[in-house]
Amino acid sequence: MKNNQDLFEQRSKNNLLKFFLSSFLTISFFYIAPIFINFADKNFYTKEYTNNSKKILAYTLNKEDKNKQANETLNEEEVLVDIYSLNNSETEAVYLSAASINKLFKETDYNLNDVRQKKLVKPVALTLLPTELKMIENSKKRKEFFIQIVLPLIIKENNIIKKDRRTLFDIINKSNNTTAELNWLEKKYKQYGVKSKDLSTLKIRMDEIPASLAIAQAAKETGWGTSRFAQEGNALFGQWTWSGEGLKPKEAKEGADHKVMKFNILQASVRAYQRNLNTHPTYKDLRKARAEFRDSNKPLDSLELSNYLNKYAETGNQYVEVLQQIIKQNKLKDFDDAKLLPSSSDLESLI
Repeated sequence: MKNNQDLFEQRSKNNLLKFFLSSFLTISFFYIAPIFINFADKNFYTKEYTNNSKKILAYTLNKEDKNKQANETLNEEEVLVDIYSLNNSETEAVYLSAASINKLFKETDYNLNDVRQKKLVKPVALTLLPTELKMIENSKKRKEFFIQIVLPLIIKENNIIKKDRRTLFDIINKSNNTTAELNWLEKKYKQYGVKSKDLSTLKIRMDEIPASLAIAQAAKETGWGTSRFAQEGNALFGQWTWSGEGLKPKEAKEGADHKVMKFNILQASVRAYQRNLNTHPTYKDLRKARAEFRDSNKPLDSLELSNYLNKYAETGNQYVEVLQQIIKQNKLKDFDDAKLLPSSSDLESLI
């Protein structure tokens, strides 16, 4: 009997020790992570890298464009394969209520005022929008809540592009490339709908979308996360499709056969949006203007780039004016230079 009691006491001590150790590691993570971010930023990342030497049109807003300039892009399966893969990944979409998400934000000390000052975003990756968003009567709180949800997702996708862009310039700057590097290039040519060996076009297409511009478009397209398309289909950017799974607009004109693209998780919607702007012929001028910012070694200006999105919606220039108003009124440019803190798994890989 005494041995059992000793065993029970020992197990209790072990469990208590594990609990304190787990709590210590969780708390320490949010103190240690910024140090890694600053170190990586100073040693591995720069604002820009120096260069020393079915169809994607399924996402277009205008069906006529689908048949016009089809030769400018490659097969949709090649351009969107990673998006389909992400959308159908084994990662389960977990629904959290607005109250649970708000609690999570508080527990991780994630708030926009802190982000604006420190330029660091907590890696809170949500897969679905809460249905209670439309019930938040205070518009300022609803907007901030929406930004908190989509900001980490947008920065994560930009980080992927930034990493690929760095790899691209490393390859370009070499006189000889390995087989693995050449295979990587071929994969990216297909991913960005570029003809093989056209490095100039790939460099222009493989680039980030400013966070402020992406947030503004997501806000406009979803009514700050309250639209039916956002709630039922994780469609943050209102992209249309004629072949993929989607939701039929209730106000669609008679004879219209398009649908709003539907996604299983929010992250897939963000990636599809960025791939759309980076590959579709409609946004060629936007990419050209972005490249000019890069060539001049200037930060990307979302207000300037928004001028080239007049074909994103049927309202044209009025749509651009609304985007610019959203960016200015909500001071979204504060988030353009924000960085995403690594997740615990990312941090473990650095240790």
